[in-house]
Amino acid sequence: MTHSQMGVLMNNRISRIALLGLTATAALTLSACGGTGGDANGGDAAGGIKTITEGKLTVCSDIPYEPFEMLDEATGDPVGFDIDIARAVADDMGLELAVVDSSFEAITSGLFGTDCDIAASSITINDERKQNVDFSEPYYNDALVLVASKASGIKSLEDAKDKVGVQAATTGATYAKDKGLNPTEYEDSGQQILALTAGNTAASLGNQSVLKYAIKGNDDFVVVEDIPTDENLGIIVPKGKNAEILAEVNKTIKKLKDSGDLAKLEAKWFEGK
Repeated sequence: MTHSQMGVLMNNRISRIALLGLTATAALTLSACGGTGGDANGGDAAGGIKTITEGKLTVCSDIPYEPFEMLDEATGDPVGFDIDIARAVADDMGLELAVVDSSFEAITSGLFGTDCDIAASSITINDERKQNVDFSEPYYNDALVLVASKASGIKSLEDAKDKVGVQAATTGATYAKDKGLNPTEYEDSGQQILALTAGNTAASLGNQSVLKYAIKGNDDFVVVEDIPTDENLGIIVPKGKNAEILAEVNKTIKKLKDSGDLAKLEAKWFEGK
C-alpha cells in the first residue's frame, strides 16, 4: 500500500464510535445496497425476526481493515469481504444492509449490540471472546504474519522486539506480548499500517490477509515470518441474544460455501480476481 493510498484511506476515515458511547442516535450509519427491503411494519424478516432498525440488517464493523472492510475511494461506501458476506445475509433475510463503524473493542466485548444486529470484522473465534459474544460457523481461516521494512534489517520476531506495531485487542497484539515483544498498539489497522509505511515502526504483526494485502507490490517491505495460528473467523451477535438472526447468518454461510460463491468472494478480495 502506497503513502498516497493510505492518505486517501485515512482522509476518508469516518468518525469512530467511542467504546463506551455507542448509541443509536450518535452512531454513524452507512447505507449499503442489499436486499429487497424488510417488512414495513417493524423490521420483521425471515418469518418474523426482529431487527434493530425497521427494514434493515445493521452490521457493526471496524473500518478500515482491508480487504475485509474499507471505504470505497470513489463513493465513500463500505466495501470488502466481510461487507459482501453481510450483504448476502441481508439479501437472504429480505432486508437492506446498513453498516456502522465501531471500535474493535466494542465489537469483541459485545457492546456493539446496542446499535447492531450482528458484527462482522475479521473476528477470530476464541474462548475469551465467547464469554461476551456468540459466534457463527467459521467462514474464513487466517494466520499471523510479521512484515518489516526491508531497510530495517529485521530477520526475526526477536529483532522486532521494540520496533513492531500491532492493532489493539487483536490476536496479533496478544501473540506479540506472549512472545515477549514490546509492541506499539494502534486503535485500527489503518493507523497500524500508516505507522509502518511512514517509518514510525519498522515492523508490523497481524493477520496475513491484511498485512500481506497492505504491502502487496511494495518492494520496500518484506514478509519476515509467517506464523501459522489457524485462526477461524466468525460473525457474531451479543451473548445470549439474536439467536434467530445468528441462525440466518449460518444458513447464508453454508449457502455461500455450498454454491462456491464464498470461494469467489475470497478470490475477488484476496487475489484481485
